[in-house]
Amino acid sequence: MTARTVDRLAAGPADRARGSVWAGAVGSLLPGLVLCCLITGAAQALQAGEESLTGHPYVEALVLAILLGTAVRTAWVPGTRFKAGIAFSAKQVLEVAVTLLGASVSLGAIVASGPALLAGIVGAVALTILASCALCRALGLPVRMALLIACGNAICGNSAIAAVAPVIGADSRDVAAAIAFTAVLGVLMVLGLPLFVPLAGFSEHQYGVLAGMTVYAVPQVLAATVPVSALATQVGTLVKLVRVLMLGPVVVALSLFAPRLPTAGATGKAAPGRLGFFKLVPWFILGFLALASLRSLGLIPDGAVGPLARIAGFLTIVSMAALGLGVDVRVLAQVGGRVTLAVTASLLVLLAIAVLLIRGLGIG
Repeated sequence: MTARTVDRLAAGPADRARGSVWAGAVGSLLPGLVLCCLITGAAQALQAGEESLTGHPYVEALVLAILLGTAVRTAWVPGTRFKAGIAFSAKQVLEVAVTLLGASVSLGAIVASGPALLAGIVGAVALTILASCALCRALGLPVRMALLIACGNAICGNSAIAAVAPVIGADSRDVAAAIAFTAVLGVLMVLGLPLFVPLAGFSEHQYGVLAGMTVYAVPQVLAATVPVSALATQVGTLVKLVRVLMLGPVVVALSLFAPRLPTAGATGKAAPGRLGFFKLVPWFILGFLALASLRSLGLIPDGAVGPLARIAGFLTIVSMAALGLGVDVRVLAQVGGRVTLAVTASLLVLLAIAVLLIRGLGIG
């Protein structure tokens, strides 16, 4: 028996153990992934049916996937074995899709708008947080709940709520209520915002800025802009990513402000620890910006852009299906009236600020 054979035999148990771990991980993801892919296939089939009947997809597969996922979730709650795959599709699959989308985006689309737009986005986020907090407090909500709603609306929905909650020591029930309602309201925004285009008389570029400024999450920006145009999608995604980058400074500011908050409604001391860099700046944003920079520099060949965009599109629809599977419209009946009014009014404030920003900066 050679030394190489002995090494292979010795390594065998460890390799088999690692293999079984990987197999177990993949096996736990498969049911949820398959469910999301089935919904994706149904959404794509419905879009193809629209195109064959009318020549144009009036409701895109991204939106159909959300609606189908929501319908499935409302009629049937997926069991425990589906949860890991659904969560993976909603997060990791989405992150890969957003990263790949950067390959088809030129940073010149937002640079051409000038530094005024970037400054306007930063100012709009800060103003929205202040205005939303004041509005929520006027409706009698506790200060921590007000901060959760304000940061969720102003920055990036559930991700911002989850990041801010431990910093300010928010109660888990407040976190659950804020996340539950923003999940439903976010879907309603995706479905309703395209209807705003003819009412406001916005151009595709203006609509992209509006969607990027008002829609909660990156995938929802895609769902709200893809039916309008590629330009709206590019501009909306870039504006949205600038908003997401505001999460870091906001969390840092709240960590300094947290010790001054009243003790009522707190779970204990606010977490003073420093969040890691990738908690404040998610890796997929860096990946998106890296690919967009490479594309802008001409380092990604034109022939690769189309396939990457198609892969990103498919993965985005899968994540939309997962997003829908996480929404149960019945949660609306479980959320208090003041919270419902506060979240809705805060979103309307953000929408008004975004429209004023577009008009004020003369964005064409």
